[in-house]
Amino acid sequence: MTVVLAEDDVDIRDLVQIVLEQLDLEVKAVGTGAEALAVGQQEVPRLFLLDITMPGMNGLDVCRAIRADEKLQDVPVIFMTARAQASDVAAGIEAGADTYIIKPFGPIELREHVEALLDRGVPS
Repeated sequence: MTVVLAEDDVDIRDLVQIVLEQLDLEVKAVGTGAEALAVGQQEVPRLFLLDITMPGMNGLDVCRAIRADEKLQDVPVIFMTARAQASDVAAGIEAGADTYIIKPFGPIELREHVEALLDRGVPS
């Protein structure tokens, strides 16, 4: 099962990738939103994990593009971000995210969010 992870902070990206791989997921880790969208369009993943604040195409824009893409529109999206105000969370949900994890978060919280979305049985 493939997931796309887009996070511009290398340390966070590496830690999240380790947690995902412990769940036996194949991780395509990238540093920009544009790369995440390109990877997802090449090989439709089971899940997207997106930082919101990234250079160029931010996570909100990527999520909107995912929801507008016929091939990708049903793929779950998790936002991972330090933007914790209610308006930020609302913007993420309005963009089409399935869930929103506020940084800093621990591996258990991340794992619970990922497993909950994967267990929903959303088609890949």
